[in-house]
Order: sequence, then structure tokens, then C-alpha cells
Amino acid sequence: MLRRRAGGESVEQIQPDLVILTGKRKGLNRSVACIYRTLAEHAKREVYPEAVEQAHADFAALQVGEVPGPAPLYLTARHADRRELLVISP
Repeated sequence: MLRRRAGGESVEQIQPDLVILTGKRKGLNRSVACIYRTLAEHAKREVYPEAVEQAHADFAALQVGEVPGPAPLYLTARHADRRELLVISP
């Protein structure tokens, strides 16, 4: 699917060739929405690989019984200003 999409084919052209192999809907085609969700998830994994790795590590730690610490909080100047406005305003 990724190769065909990169080749310029539309999702609507790819959709008839994608068949569900198992489960209740076996033999039917994937929906166009499902294909778009899959492409979005793949794009997210390419853009934020460290976030995906950290999520996997946190999940593994939870399975072992360890509780991971809170993620570091990084505020830009714009976010810091909003935070001050939220704290100061009644």
C-alpha cells in the first residue's frame, strides 16, 4: 500500500485490492477510512520515532510492574505565557 501510494495512486484506486484475510469480515475490502487511518498512523510513527519508542518502553515497564516517572515537561515562551494567564485569571 505504501509503495503504491508513493507511486501516486489514490486511496480509492488502492482500496479494491486490499482484502481482509481473517475474522468476521474475511474476504471483504478494507474501507477507505481504514486505509487513511493506517497511512496517518504510519506517518506519525515516521515523524515521532522517539515518542513511539518511549511509549513501548513505558508499556514494557508497566507490564513488569515498574511505574515510569512523569515525562519531562517542556514549555515554550508562548505556553508559559498561557500558563501564567490561566493561573492569574480568576
